[in-house]
Amino acid sequence: MGTLDIEKAIQKGERQFEPGVLAAANRGLLYIDEVNLLDDHVVDLLLDSAAMGMNIVEREGISFSHPSRFILVGTMNPEEGDLRPQLLDRFALSVEIHGIRDARDRVLIMERNLGFEADPDGFRDEWLGKEQDLSHQIESGRQLLDQVTYTQRDLLSIAALTASLNVDGHRADLVILKTARAHAAFEGRTSINERDIALAAELALPHRIKRGPFQQAEITMDDLQEKIEQLQGGATTGEPEPVPGETETVEKKKA
Repeated sequence: MGTLDIEKAIQKGERQFEPGVLAAANRGLLYIDEVNLLDDHVVDLLLDSAAMGMNIVEREGISFSHPSRFILVGTMNPEEGDLRPQLLDRFALSVEIHGIRDARDRVLIMERNLGFEADPDGFRDEWLGKEQDLSHQIESGRQLLDQVTYTQRDLLSIAALTASLNVDGHRADLVILKTARAHAAFEGRTSINERDIALAAELALPHRIKRGPFQQAEITMDDLQEKIEQLQGGATTGEPEPVPGETETVEKKKA
């Protein structure tokens, strides 16, 4: 959060603010390991900063504020405890990481690791082309993102999907739409499709779906895509009903 510059206070008798991690993370990434083990007061401060885009510090006779807009990235082991729902909802997307079980893939990991240790420069040169191709694809996607369109039918599919899964709030709907557009731009397309929506939902919904104490069901992209197709099929037959004031057209709208 930042604090009083003790050195200047002692040496010069001046009260001056010393920026903290939130100031350094402005317009960048804030990475938190074991995010589920944060103290409650730290979680509250993160929520305030994320909501307002500002970090306001008032302590020891100092009142100071600075911009604090960042992309929050957190990692955690669910077995060590749950994350507070307020903070969990702030994470747009979630990914579960599991160990690789296939023996051939594990061997490949060992071979590449040993190859890097033996010749780091040669290993870098070997994969530099693919890294550059990926970098160029991301840059092209960024430039194309504003041109990616969606239809009223896409919006109805997203809304019906989140409603059918009893997802609280509306942040998930917006996250799915934005992620679907980003994926379409990444693949060089200017309109989203069911696969984009399904992939986005697979990342945006698992940590937002309510489960009972004995429920461990996982949602796959195939399940989501099938559900989206069913919902879109229902939309063409009148279910769900169109949004009041809107017409049932598939005219593309620019975000």
